[in-house]
Amino acid sequence: MSQSAREITPEFLAHLKDDLVCRRVERGMARLDRASDVFSSLEPRQENAARLVGFVAQWVDVGYQRPALVKLLVARFSKAHRGRLPLQDYLYLRLAEGMIAMTEEATDQAIQHLDFVLSLEEQTDDAELLSIANFWKGRCLRMKGEYDVALAYAVKGRKLAQELGHEAMAAVMLVLESWLCFQKGNSHEALRILKQAEAALRDTDDYLTFGNIQSSYGRIARRQGRYQHAVEHFSAAIASYRKRDPRHRNVARTLNNLASAKRRIALQLRRKIDADAARSRKAASRGAEARRANRPQDRTRFAQLRREALAELDEAAAIYQEYRNHHGLGSVHLNYGYLHLDNGDLELAEAESKTAFHFGEQKGDYILMARARLLDCMVENARVDEEIGEVAEPGAHARQAQDCAREAIEFAGHTQNRRLLADAHIWHGLTLCNRFFDDPDSARASYDQALNFSKGIHSDGAWDDLETLRSRVVRGGRVNPLLRAWSQGSIGDKTFQQITEEFAELIIPKVWEREARKISRVATRLSMSPKKVRRILGRAGRRKPKAE
Repeated sequence: MSQSAREITPEFLAHLKDDLVCRRVERGMARLDRASDVFSSLEPRQENAARLVGFVAQWVDVGYQRPALVKLLVARFSKAHRGRLPLQDYLYLRLAEGMIAMTEEATDQAIQHLDFVLSLEEQTDDAELLSIANFWKGRCLRMKGEYDVALAYAVKGRKLAQELGHEAMAAVMLVLESWLCFQKGNSHEALRILKQAEAALRDTDDYLTFGNIQSSYGRIARRQGRYQHAVEHFSAAIASYRKRDPRHRNVARTLNNLASAKRRIALQLRRKIDADAARSRKAASRGAEARRANRPQDRTRFAQLRREALAELDEAAAIYQEYRNHHGLGSVHLNYGYLHLDNGDLELAEAESKTAFHFGEQKGDYILMARARLLDCMVENARVDEEIGEVAEPGAHARQAQDCAREAIEFAGHTQNRRLLADAHIWHGLTLCNRFFDDPDSARASYDQALNFSKGIHSDGAWDDLETLRSRVVRGGRVNPLLRAWSQGSIGDKTFQQITEEFAELIIPKVWEREARKISRVATRLSMSPKKVRRILGRAGRRKPKAE
C-alpha cells in the first residue's frame, strides 16, 4: 500500500453512516468534502476501502456529487483484489455496483448485484446494509413496472430501518411505498404515507427527499385532473432539488412532469376558446350580438403555456443528456410529440415518438416502448380522421394505428402499470371505432378491458378518452338491417343458399379487413378455400387484394 494513501478509520465510516441514517445531509457531505483526498489516494488493499465505496454510493444516491465518482472508485478493485476482500467488505462493493447499474438503467444487472447481497442475509448482521439493498431492489423493480414485488421489497427495507430506530431513513423508503400505492390505484393511502414521511423528515435537510415528496403530490394531483395544483407541487419540488444540485436528474424528471401539467392546462384553455368561438358563431347566425369572452387573454395565456412547456422540456433534455438517461430522454421526446400532436404537426409528433421508442428499445424499457406506440396510434388515427396522405392501399393508416395499439398492449403487458394498460386498451378501442374500421361491437371488448384496468385510477386525460370510447361503443352498437330482418324471420322469397351467400358477402370482407387483407389468414380462420374467399370478395365489390 502506498504511503500517500490516507487511512480510512472505523470512526470516519461510523460518522458517515450516522449522518446518513439520520439524514444530516449537509453535515455528511461536508465530512466527505473534507476527506476528498481519500478518493484520489484510495487503494483496494486499504482496510475499509470497499466499505467506504459502499457508503459513497449511498451518499451519491442522496445527492453527493455524481454516480461517476462511484464508478471510478469501483473500477480500482480488480478481480484479484476482490478475491482477497473479507465477505462484509465485498458486500459493500457489490452494493455500490448495484447502485451504478441502477443509475445506468441496467436494472436486471443491478438486481443481480443486490440479490447477491440479499442472498447472504444469514451471513451478515449489518441490518443497515440489508435495508438499503431491499430498498434499492424495490426501486429497480419499480423501474421495470413490477409493482407488487417492488412494494414487498420496499416494505421489507423500511421495516428493517424502523427496527433499527432509523425513522428518517425509513421515511425515505416510505416515499417509494407511497408511489407504488399510487400506481396500484390507491391514491388515498399514497397521500397518507407521504404525509407520514414528510412529518418524519421535518427536522432534516434532506432536500432530495423533500423534492420527491412534492413531486409525488404533484403527480397525484395531475392524475386527478387538478393541474394547477400539480404545477404548484412540481415547482416546489424543483426548488427543493435545486437546493442540493441545480442539475440533479430529478430536476429533469420534474421539469418533464411540469411541462405535461401545463400542456393539460393549455388543452383545457383551448377547449374554452373553441367553445367561446362556437357560441359566438351560433349567436351570429341568429342575428344576435355575440357575448365576447376574454379571448385575447385566453389566447395569450394558451401560447404562454406552450412556450413554457417547450422551454421546460428543453432544460429537462439537457440535464438528462448529462446523465445519458434513456428513460428520461424518451419521456421528454414523448411530451414534445404530444405538444406537436396538439398543434396538428403529425410528422413532427411521429418523429418524436420514434425517437422515444428507440431510447426505450435500447434499454428494454417496456413502459417507454408502450407509451411511444400509443403516441404512434394517436398520430395514425389523426391521419385517418383528416384523411391525410395519399397511399396506394386504402386504410393503411387505420391498420397502422391498430398495429401500434396491439404493440402497446403487448409491451404494457410486461408490466403491472394499470394506467398504461388502460390507455392501451382505450386506444385499441378508439381505433376500432375510427372512420375506417367503424366496428364498435368489437371495440366493446377493449372498453371492458380498459374499464377494468381504470378502476381506482384517475388518469390525467384518460377519463376523457374512456368516455369518448364508451359513447362510441354505446351509440355505435348497431346491427346491419339485413341481419336484423333475418333474426326476425323475414327472408322474403330467398332460399337458404341465397341467404348463406349474402351472409358470406357481409362477414368475409369484415374478416378480411381485420386480418390485414390477407386471403390465406381469412381462409385459415374460416376453414374455407382461398379461391372461394377471393370470389366472395370480388362479388362483394371489394378491391382485389394483392397477390400473396
